[in-house]
Amino acid sequence: MNSKKKHEIETLAGVVHAVAKRFGAKTAIDVGSGQGYLAQALSFEYQLPVVAIDASSHHASVTNARAERIKKHYAAKCMEKQQLKVPRTVTCHVLSSDTLVAVTLDACKDDHGEYAGETKNFTEESPQIQEPTHSIPPLILAGLHACGDLSVNMLRVFVSCEQVKALVSVGCCYNLLSEDCYKDTNTCPGFPMSKAAKLSDLVLGKSIRDLACQSAERWRSLTKDIALQNFDIHAFRAAFQMVLEEYFPEVSRSSPSIGRQGKAVRRQRLRKVMESHMAMEKTDYADSVIYEVDTGSGDIHHDERKKFALFRDFTISGLGRLGCGSVEDVSLLEIWKDMQPFTEYIGPFWCLRAALGPLVETYILLDRLSFLQEQGDLVEALLFPLFDPTMSPRNMAVIAWKLSVNPSEA
Repeated sequence: MNSKKKHEIETLAGVVHAVAKRFGAKTAIDVGSGQGYLAQALSFEYQLPVVAIDASSHHASVTNARAERIKKHYAAKCMEKQQLKVPRTVTCHVLSSDTLVAVTLDACKDDHGEYAGETKNFTEESPQIQEPTHSIPPLILAGLHACGDLSVNMLRVFVSCEQVKALVSVGCCYNLLSEDCYKDTNTCPGFPMSKAAKLSDLVLGKSIRDLACQSAERWRSLTKDIALQNFDIHAFRAAFQMVLEEYFPEVSRSSPSIGRQGKAVRRQRLRKVMESHMAMEKTDYADSVIYEVDTGSGDIHHDERKKFALFRDFTISGLGRLGCGSVEDVSLLEIWKDMQPFTEYIGPFWCLRAALGPLVETYILLDRLSFLQEQGDLVEALLFPLFDPTMSPRNMAVIAWKLSVNPSEA
């Protein structure tokens, strides 16, 4: 694990274990488990039976393979024989809270945690629990950055499923939430959840929900050079949109996603800087074209040539991902020149977005907290910052438990 993931897993696993122990949960359900880091920490470090649910069968294979390696490592360390609990992996596209309930109960029935690694595969329609569920142990739902509506479905399952006694959920990807713009308190969108929010007239929309994904803390930690490079990436993406509108208008109207082009370009830039430090870069065709740009002094001129070369690489990669044809460098240069007068506004605009991000995220999180508080006196819930926000910006956890559960004496 990288340092960010290690920080998240160590912290969240400890909290999940403490909450499970406090409220008598015997099995953890890791929702949106990814490659199984949290599930394995709970299984091997805390000896808690875990069912890991994820939409990707590849993630299940990775989780199972790593679990076997970790099991051998722990077995070699143990002086006395100990039965190690390996996470059970479940592959399912969870598109509703009903599906999550059915998959969870089916994976846990007649099971007291003494299972080895195995994988179950479900479709959206397949699991239908009909028989009594008295053999299912008390459960705790856990989720580390469960994407979009998945975090919302976890809250609804916690409320509706008798076997689920506690919840620890850290959400993310607010931009992918489904949103209902009407005052129908009987609908089940990702946002709003609470009756209070549904009765307000506030509609966010995707652009505003995008803001909730911004991180002011991370921006504060950036050096000046890195921050300016980030602004360049946004300039590349804006100019790329102009390329699409000019040459591929049908693709542009579909609001395409080109993936994490920014990270790839930043890595490429850093690699080029290291390789060319204290050395002159060789000019290529793009350099010869950019000589036509009147940028004043030689230093600025050289910097603009490098930026155009990076923009060209960004565009070629983006067009390839979208399955579009190529565009001549001269045409790209014209668009880049048209973009130049507006680049100075990108920094202030993006800083404003980063400053507003926590406001929108807080509103979404308070909507979730209100949903739980509206369930009456039998549910207790709180919001708690688990992670260092400079390492993990989505650091707020929704922690909830049912008061009908008698806490253990431990």
